[in-house]
Amino acid sequence: MDVMMPKWGMSMQEGLLSSWLVAVGDSVSEGQALATVETEKVDAEIESPGDGVVAELLVDEGTEVEVGTVIARLA
Repeated sequence: MDVMMPKWGMSMQEGLLSSWLVAVGDSVSEGQALATVETEKVDAEIESPGDGVVAELLVDEGTEVEVGTVIARLA
């Protein structure tokens, strides 16, 4: 299952992935916070779209990420 950078506002084009709150191999539940993101207007958490295990973290902390980019994969 892919985890993508969400769009929180009409003008949002990208966000700064400031930190991961999970590591590869961690079990996660739907709605659990996976990462924190900073945008021009808000600091927010990206939540898990479902239950699973973190298989890959595809974006490094401190990286600007475009909306819709796959940032992690759950198995």
